[in-house]
Amino acid sequence: MTQQLILDIFPASPQTLDNFIAGDNAAALDALRHCQPGRAIYLWGPPGAGRSHLLRAVTTGADGIYISVRHGNAELASLIDADTIGYRIVAVDDIEHLDTQGQGLLFRLYNRWRETGSGKDAFALVVAGDQAPLATGLREDLRTRLGWDLVFRLHLLSDDDRARALERQAHDRGLRLAPEVINWLLTYYSRDMSHLSALLDALDRYSLQRHRPITVPLLKELLATRQTPSSTGTL
Repeated sequence: MTQQLILDIFPASPQTLDNFIAGDNAAALDALRHCQPGRAIYLWGPPGAGRSHLLRAVTTGADGIYISVRHGNAELASLIDADTIGYRIVAVDDIEHLDTQGQGLLFRLYNRWRETGSGKDAFALVVAGDQAPLATGLREDLRTRLGWDLVFRLHLLSDDDRARALERQAHDRGLRLAPEVINWLLTYYSRDMSHLSALLDALDRYSLQRHRPITVPLLKELLATRQTPSSTGTL
């Protein structure tokens, strides 16, 4: 058995503020829940801390736009070049990947955010990266802008946090997860809570179909039925 079996074979649950497991990030979650046009929030933390989850969640709906600059600047450039921003919330993710042009675009976006902050075209700006503002490798005037309003460091969930979240989600479904099932999930499956939640949904259905309680053997059986030829590792 591999030490870390990651099989993203179940569709992840929709990313919302309600299904974000806060752990030590309750203050950031609360700020996003109450984020209004004219405010700016910068989130930073390591991969897996929930940056993309939060940015996607806060822009859900027709009045928000989520932009990742991981694969280039085209979407950000299109937004900046428009006569009006046209969104209530703009989220820009993965800014550690910005090249020189992209840094200039984000700099201009912050300027537009400030210029429109008290008018009818005001929008909220939520930005995320992997470093604190002054520790990024970005140009100095952009690093300063990252700290213009609210800044929150996102912390990884502990295994205890994940275990409690799984127990709570199972309880809400009327399920009982034995400690050994939770331990197996946290050891051999994805540590991303959206993937864990999706697997729990599938496990609930599979248990009902098989008329069997949820156990580690049942969990392995479910995963074996969903493996593809490209999956790696053994159960």
